[in-house]
Amino acid sequence: MVTLLKADLKTKINQLWDRFWSGGMSNPLTAIEQISYLIFMRRLEDLDTQHQQLAELKGEPYTSVFAGHEDCRWSSWKHLPAQQMLDHVRGKVFPFIKEIRRGEDTQFAEYMKQATFLIEKPSLLQEAVAIIDELNITSQNQDVQGDLYEYLLSELKTSGKNGQFRTPRHIIRLMVGLVSPKLGEKICDPACGTAGFLVNAYEHILKTNTSPDLVKEDEEGSPTHLIGDKITDKRHWDFLRRECLHGFDFEPTMVLIASMNMILHGIEHPNIRRMDALSKSFSHAGQYDVVLANPPFTGSLDTSDLSESFRTPTTKTELLFLELFYNLLAMGGRAAVIVPNGVLFGSSKAHQQVRKLLLEQCSLDAVVSLPSGVFQPYSGVGTAILVFTKGGETKEVWFYEMQADGYSLDQKRTLLDGKGDIPDILQQFKTKSPSPKSFLVPVQQIKDNDYSLSPPQYREVEHEEIEHQDPNALIDDILKLEDDIVKGVKDLKEMIK
Repeated sequence: MVTLLKADLKTKINQLWDRFWSGGMSNPLTAIEQISYLIFMRRLEDLDTQHQQLAELKGEPYTSVFAGHEDCRWSSWKHLPAQQMLDHVRGKVFPFIKEIRRGEDTQFAEYMKQATFLIEKPSLLQEAVAIIDELNITSQNQDVQGDLYEYLLSELKTSGKNGQFRTPRHIIRLMVGLVSPKLGEKICDPACGTAGFLVNAYEHILKTNTSPDLVKEDEEGSPTHLIGDKITDKRHWDFLRRECLHGFDFEPTMVLIASMNMILHGIEHPNIRRMDALSKSFSHAGQYDVVLANPPFTGSLDTSDLSESFRTPTTKTELLFLELFYNLLAMGGRAAVIVPNGVLFGSSKAHQQVRKLLLEQCSLDAVVSLPSGVFQPYSGVGTAILVFTKGGETKEVWFYEMQADGYSLDQKRTLLDGKGDIPDILQQFKTKSPSPKSFLVPVQQIKDNDYSLSPPQYREVEHEEIEHQDPNALIDDILKLEDDIVKGVKDLKEMIK
């Protein structure tokens, strides 16, 4: 987490942002994309060196990925004069990393077919290369590598668009904790953005398979030192790093950023694909044990390419995504997803049909209302977390109304304790016991109310008993008060004579 970054590393990342901003690249998404290319260039040589040394130790042959392209090594051009560096990177290095396609250490290149090098100022490239070189990313431990990139991604808070914005990490950890993914399960986020859900699901699995005395947490609850020492079977490691996590996004920039985020968190083979999960070409029904997502709530929808598998009569993406989540899950699979509050109480046929699906074809395990400030500063929309299990039977629904998430709920989102109601939610979810902030509602009551999942419609209002004073006694008190006032005025008059 950001708070774990050493001050000098954090300072260098801030310097990197300042260079791009002053260099005319003020769009955070574009800047992170270009920074990711440079990080990959640096990391590619570091990994190639590591693999070569490992092969030598094993006495095995090794062919460098730079064979025939030695001038594309980071170390061969990082000290060039500014204009010469720009010409070399733009003309040779960038085309090279777009074309390499073999070996474990080149996996990231798969996502760069549509990449474009946008750095035009020689001085910006030279300064950025110097800072990234000083970060020495590969030599950092896995925690710091991931934290460095997460800190870079934190700047995306200013670029929410088309209903897309980063979900706060502590909210992601809450959702991951509610479904508690296990080793051996396949996990999907069909609108993955920067891959925050997938990274945290990976960390959750590592944490549950790391000896408790080794795990540490920062003040915001982010776990570190997750070595997975309890995972002793190589096949389990291979599954976790190659087959467990799957993400999809329709924006090529997000696919690249998500892939880099996962790579720097220790997942060298991220299964991130550029694909519109609502389109006809997307076919992954019944393949996943866990779905975690915060899909876009608004945006254009190409109805001509909309998958014919949908049965919900709507073009609203938030409703279509809910049906998609249901379709993606294997029987018995679990989901924790964020929806706008309108999904909970919308009166249209499509709204009711989707809620009916969750209540009658699933076990709707929880509706957790989030404070409207959770997604500040880029959105004040009211949202809720839905937790459900495909194929179960809903008997009653547990509602929890979160009042605090550990940060101020204004534009600044100042850290308070970083936890708020989150520990209480995770603890209460285990038993679903009623409390001052939670309550249970029988499913039949919900069905009788047009399948509405709006908490205020079911919350019991406690009426405080008010004791009314006897009217005659009240009149006597008023007359006495009046007498006291008159006496006081007379006393004052005597004093000023």
